[in-house]
Amino acid sequence: MQMSHLFAIDATITRFLGRWSITVLRISVGIVFIWFGALKVFDVTPVADLVADTVYWADPDWFVPLLGVFEIVVGASLLARRALRIALGLFALQMMGTFLVLVVQPEVAFQDGNPLLLTVEGEFVVKNLVLLSAGMVVGAMVRRREAIPRAGSAPVEPTFTNV
Repeated sequence: MQMSHLFAIDATITRFLGRWSITVLRISVGIVFIWFGALKVFDVTPVADLVADTVYWADPDWFVPLLGVFEIVVGASLLARRALRIALGLFALQMMGTFLVLVVQPEVAFQDGNPLLLTVEGEFVVKNLVLLSAGMVVGAMVRRREAIPRAGSAPVEPTFTNV
């Protein structure tokens, strides 16, 4: 295969990723938020005790389901592309709130108090760095929505710059 064919394939893949990656990321995060929120609303979440013990000043009987509703609203907003700036702000607050586990319950998050040795709960919390980063990427594109082509429209070379 000639080098020009490889460059053409690479350019095609890059255009495809530029066209769809932010949309897929936004939808994926929205689905995760709705799913996790629904588990809390229907009282089948495996993290109810973790949330209750972390936010110990709130009654878990109302706080955990309310957090679930909050997550569902944020997720639905991401899916529907409505009020994204507000939804992403709420998303960031919720994500940062998950890190309270590391502060309020270090004995639950870390093995033998060592912050480099995470427990299952610690890993569950720390992986939220990826979700927080995903929200930042989606947020960076809110003002450039017009530059992201819709299905069936002519491809546009996206420009990814700091907003």
